[in-house]
Order: sequence, then structure tokens, then C-alpha cells
Amino acid sequence: MPTEDSLDLTAKHWQDCTDVYEFLDRIRLRPGAWLSGGSLRDLQSMLIGYQAALGVHSIDEPCDFWHGGAFSQWLGARLGGTSPLGWAADIERNTPAGSTPVEEFFRLLDAYRSEAAHASATTRFPGIEFMINTFVTLFWRKRLLAQAAERLEDCGFRVIRLEAGPWNTEQDMHRAMAAALDFPDYYGHNLDALNDCLGDVACHGGYDDAPEGTGLVLVFTDYDRFAATCPRAAQVVLDIIADQARQAAVLQRRFFSLVHSNDATITFEPVGAMPVMWNSDEWLDANRH
Repeated sequence: MPTEDSLDLTAKHWQDCTDVYEFLDRIRLRPGAWLSGGSLRDLQSMLIGYQAALGVHSIDEPCDFWHGGAFSQWLGARLGGTSPLGWAADIERNTPAGSTPVEEFFRLLDAYRSEAAHASATTRFPGIEFMINTFVTLFWRKRLLAQAAERLEDCGFRVIRLEAGPWNTEQDMHRAMAAALDFPDYYGHNLDALNDCLGDVACHGGYDDAPEGTGLVLVFTDYDRFAATCPRAAQVVLDIIADQARQAAVLQRRFFSLVHSNDATITFEPVGAMPVMWNSDEWLDANRH
């Protein structure tokens, strides 16, 4: 089993570290050797010195640990405010029982890096947040749904909006889908035909699917009402979307669905062998009440 000493044997010498995070990983291995008395404020001073050295030597390397810098701003949003003494004092003040400020710093650092990486991926690949875990994402607040749809349109996605509330029968759904997606006249108005025609649209349709992130998005509102009147059809429609979205992804085309429900507790069976999940802003039940 690895120990602190055995990890140290494979760690880089501090002079060989290529960025601030490798340097911090070195400190993480032996905090007692770097920080006298485990002082987080010593670490803050050390990182300010590191960033100053980058400037002196004209080294272009991101380093987010200035007071008021990106890490401080992220931490302030997470903790609900910052102090004039900097992020070290904020972490010390909010360190939970059973932990130390240094341990808490590295836990928060991991969270910060993870969120920054996710934000970077979202910027580089628009819509990826709605395709990582599932191709069908639930929304309860229409405001959040509208904002998501507008962001996707701004990125060049073709967004098709469908009001599912008035659908009292499966045929109502078929008529609306056929009209919105311009299905051919021979469309059979049944679930097998929907699978075929939606596959043609998703995988071979005329929408712009440029590599920078555009694609096709189906946005359903009041879908819980359709699910109440036609539960099987409502489930199968989402399953078809997920299946075709996965096939579209293989062809490097983006296709997925955002689904609004007035019922904050609604659930669906897994679709396309993937779960239907709530969006990240409403993941917790408490955020939908």
C-alpha cells in the first residue's frame, strides 16, 4: 500500500514542476515540510510569491491565487462572501471540525479545478453538459429551460420547441412532431415511424452541425401532462430520442432533448440505456420546491 514516503519517491522535485498545480501537489504530499505549523496563510504568501515570480520572468502561466483572483472569486461565491484578509483566512474561518485549513484548502482546490475543467469543456463544446450523462434532461422551472434554450440558440443550435400540454392522444403528439420536424408525407404516425424519421433528422438532417458545437435540440414543455394521458408513448418518445441521439453522436452530430415538467417529482425509466436526469441547477429536491 502506498505511503507518504513512497509517493514522495515518484513526485517531481519542486524545480522540475511545470506549473503551479504540480507545485501544489508537491506541497500536498508533505505539507509539514513546507508550511511551518500547518499555516495556510504561509501557503497563500508562497503562492503570491510564485505568481510575482512569473511576472518578473515574463512566464505566461495561469495562476489564480492572487487576493481577488479567480480562486478567491470562486471561493467567495461558494462561501457566500470573502474577507479582506484573503482566501486563506476565509478557509480557516470555515474549516469544519475534524479537518485542518490545509486539508480543507486541497479539498476545495480539487473542487475548483474540477469545475474549471467542466466550464472549459462547456465553452469548447457547447451543449456538452446536456450530453455527458444523458441525452434527455428534465427541467421544472420554465425560466431555466428558456435560458438553456436561448444559450444553445446563441451557440448556433437549431432549437425546436414543442408544447406537449395539449397532447391528449398519441396521435396529437405525432401530428405535432411531424409538423415541427417536417417529416415526409408518408410518415406513418406511429412510434416505429417516429423512430425512423427522427433518426433521419438527427443523423442526416439539414441542420447545421458544424464542429464548433451546433446541432439539433428538441425542447418539450408541460411534458408531464402528456405523460399522464399517454404514459407509454411519453416514455417511448424519450427512449427513441436517446437512441437516436447516441447514433447521431457516433456520426459527430449533436442531438438531445430538454424536457419541462410541472411535476417536480416526475420520473422516467432509463432511456437509451441512460437515465432521465434533472438539470444541475435543480438536481436537489429542495431546489424544486
